Amino acid sequence: QNGVMSGLMQMLLLKVSAHITEQLGMAPGGEFREAFKEASKVPFCKFHLGDRPIPVTFKRAIAALSFWQKVKLAWGLCFLSDPISKDDVEKCKQKDLLEQMMAEMIGEFPDLHRTIVSERDIYLTYMLKQAAKQIELPRASETEPRKYIPAVVVGVVGMGHVPGIEKNWNSDLNIQEIMSVPPPSASSRIFKFVVKATVFGLMGYGCYRIGQRTVQFILSMPAAQSYLQKLTEIRSQ
Repeated sequence: QNGVMSGLMQMLLLKVSAHITEQLGMAPGGEFREAFKEASKVPFCKFHLGDRPIPVTFKRAIAALSFWQKVKLAWGLCFLSDPISKDDVEKCKQKDLLEQMMAEMIGEFPDLHRTIVSERDIYLTYMLKQAAKQIELPRASETEPRKYIPAVVVGVVGMGHVPGIEKNWNSDLNIQEIMSVPPPSASSRIFKFVVKATVFGLMGYGCYRIGQRTVQFILSMPAAQSYLQKLTEIRSQ
């Protein structure tokens, strides 16, 4: 539905999520599930999913990587087996350690960090600022002066996005650019064509081999041989 590379990336990230769940005994994203439960208890509370759509993020991330970077990233995700303890999770709550981990990630995949973290920092900041706008009270008539009350907003985000949101809060933000999906590169189109050609070629060859073996099996049956012999006699007469 979202493309071959995007689908493969989602499968690999699901594998990472399963690895974390297995190691810690709890699934990632628990803070968002708890936020939803608590929001449902508050009267007249509006719950909004404020992150950028996953297909946009994945497609922009994939487009930002070169072919070999994609291979390197996929290889690393496939063989992810480092143990994770709850102490490691507690250490990650410290901002300095978190920023150190981010710096290591930037060094290896700077374009990936830009699309998955930095751009989403901008998007999350924009959505939070939209939600935090003052609310206009209804007026009895057009001549009545406008009155506003402050909005009460609780934003629940991953801790890795907090520094970026703080950095972007007082900036004029435009999310149009980070919502566009760049067209696939020539190498991506060639790779996609090669994958499709390989898959259909293997399927065609498999069908041919199965058909060939099926015909040979049928012809080797006594009933078929008898029928063919009778057919040959009729044609000779």
